[in-house]
Amino acid sequence: MAERLALEKIYEPVQADLNTVEDWLKSVARVSYLPQANMLERSLHDGGKRIRPALVLLAGNLYHYNLDTLLPMATAVELLHTATLVHDDAIDKSAVRRGRPTINATWNDDKAILLGDYLFATAEEYTARTGNVRVIRLCAETLQIITTGELNQAFNAYNLKQTYQDYLQRIAAKTASLLTTTTEAGAILSEAPEESIRALKEYGYNIGIAFQIVDDILDFVGTEAELGKPVASDLSQGTLTLPSMFIMERYPGDNPVRRLFENPALKEEIPRAIDMVKNSSIMDDCYKVASQYRDKANGVLHGLPKAVSRESLGNLADYVVQRRK
Repeated sequence: MAERLALEKIYEPVQADLNTVEDWLKSVARVSYLPQANMLERSLHDGGKRIRPALVLLAGNLYHYNLDTLLPMATAVELLHTATLVHDDAIDKSAVRRGRPTINATWNDDKAILLGDYLFATAEEYTARTGNVRVIRLCAETLQIITTGELNQAFNAYNLKQTYQDYLQRIAAKTASLLTTTTEAGAILSEAPEESIRALKEYGYNIGIAFQIVDDILDFVGTEAELGKPVASDLSQGTLTLPSMFIMERYPGDNPVRRLFENPALKEEIPRAIDMVKNSSIMDDCYKVASQYRDKANGVLHGLPKAVSRESLGNLADYVVQRRK
């Protein structure tokens, strides 16, 4: 509840327009020609934070706040994000997301994949409503990058040879790329100067990296109630994240991550890895890395116009690091 209130405060400069985005998402979920339309309702109304559409609007609010283009873009990025989640859950065979059964758990993997495809197509249709070729191309490129990141993760499951740079490249593709697109597109559509577009793009990238690092920390130290999914789900699927890398670095000879990756059947190693993160400085060290990216994001804001929305962008970067889910 406290986190929800914190976000409401951050979103204040664009809250009325964010409500309009919510209405547009509801209209997508009400399409009458799609069988089992409640699949759409489940995917679009399951408690998401709406950070991505808020970023489009907050970035756009710094310059020419043209809702004719910003509202479709804000809706498009949330649709695209939702599509990636639906596909991720089907690929990972996840049973729960945000405390509710996943689309694939309720309607099977094949229907989840098709629903994700529908959401991707709808996102592109909303992007096209902006009439801005630069933004349309940007969204297509972003989807390519996200898919590359997913393939990278799939092909490197249980691979102990990944480096820190490999990790950064993967989370930049999987997570930071879409957050980068939100602020870059908001700046483009608001006719911001090129220097400001670059600054907002950099801001989005840095909070995207921070966001994923915190996600990776919470995967170890959060509770299932907070996460809305099983704890250490990434580790159980063979995904090497920053906390796991720190375990490998500090205990190179023998550690639960190495044992699990060498023999994925050894699920008893997962709680041992969780304890190792919780009962050491690993969690704090991971937060330090996330905070460094948060600071980089806030640093580029100084060159942007002084406005309430700029303050909200700074507060949102802080929220990304401080959140518990």
